[in-house]
Amino acid sequence: MTQAAAKTGFSLHEDWASVILGGATILIFLGWFILPTPTFAWKDSSELAQKVFAANNLSAIAIQFIYTFVVAIAGAILTGKSWKNLVIVFPILFLLTIIAVILAGNSTIKSLNLEAVIFSLTIGLLISNTLTLPDWFRNTLSTELFVKIGLVLLGTGVIFSDILKAGALGLIQALAVVLSVWYFAYWVCRKLKLDEELTMMISSAVSICGVSAAIATAGAIQGDSKKLSYVISLVLIVAIPMMIVMPYIANHFHFSQEVTGAWLGGSIDTTGAVVASGTLVGDTALKISTIVKFSQNVLLGVAAFAISIYWTYTNKTQKDGTVAKPTLGLIWERFPKFVLGFVAASLLFSFILRPEAVASVKDSMKSIQTLWFVLAFTSIGLETKFSDLFNENSKKPLYAFLIAQGFNIVITLIIAFLLFG
Repeated sequence: MTQAAAKTGFSLHEDWASVILGGATILIFLGWFILPTPTFAWKDSSELAQKVFAANNLSAIAIQFIYTFVVAIAGAILTGKSWKNLVIVFPILFLLTIIAVILAGNSTIKSLNLEAVIFSLTIGLLISNTLTLPDWFRNTLSTELFVKIGLVLLGTGVIFSDILKAGALGLIQALAVVLSVWYFAYWVCRKLKLDEELTMMISSAVSICGVSAAIATAGAIQGDSKKLSYVISLVLIVAIPMMIVMPYIANHFHFSQEVTGAWLGGSIDTTGAVVASGTLVGDTALKISTIVKFSQNVLLGVAAFAISIYWTYTNKTQKDGTVAKPTLGLIWERFPKFVLGFVAASLLFSFILRPEAVASVKDSMKSIQTLWFVLAFTSIGLETKFSDLFNENSKKPLYAFLIAQGFNIVITLIIAFLLFG
């Protein structure tokens, strides 16, 4: 079956499709039906059988499959892709994704802070590098659409009242760290002559919130999925030793829990690793680290908006090779519309809905948002070859990331002492 065989005459940009599908999900959850939230937590084979593979839990997973399957088909129709091919590809994609989520749910794996996206990416990479997948299979994967739907739903978790509760010091540190580290990382990347897409992704990943920032930036600049996969791999690999080593450094030099928490929250890129490292230090450190990291996460939408404007203004070359003036019309044309969905969702859940309504859908919304991200990373793995990730050309991005992360660790510690010492 060819890709063209089932294309429709109608085609919508995937940014608008993600806003429509993400918005429809929110409305359905609020006014009609809340998807059940399956559990994937287990510590041994007995719990795996009794909890994860229990009939009611498998039923919840099946309902999530039906929902994502229908949305994926709707996305294919809206964007003019082959929905007939998707009928074959998506069940396979979902099965591989669920395997990754189950692996990540093991208590030992959780203690190492290995997230589901690591397993989904790895599973996809192993398959794509050991089997020869047909072109129509790869072409059917809707990686960017899945990511953007997840980002729209991510807006439901950015609640402005929670931002205010984080405290002035947490917000001040987050802003100081994000601005200083982002510009330093950008400078290092340009000095090493990295291309602009990698420069933007690495700068955002190091300075804001790791995986989510890299994804949002890739969406804002319409970045290459292979480059995104590489940056995400760096974020996850580097976060693990930082999570283990930094608490011991803090204890050795007798940093206060407040300073340690602010240091951990501002410099470790993934939220899960921040929580794990804060737990190693103490309750106060855990609280402060979580506040600081959440404050940085809040800047994600603002950063995506600013990056999209900057990208449009500085990249003036059009597809036909001509140079376009950065008019308001051009900025709007290139602006990632999924950011509007993210902001609208955040405003809706922050100022319009009652707290009880937000609480009623919070867990289910988080579960389905995470599922879209993991589906996207399974897709990235299936699209990517190891040779694309780790080769001679990957040395400079690695050096840039490590240098920027080193600066992040030092400057964040200084700011933590100034604000919390």
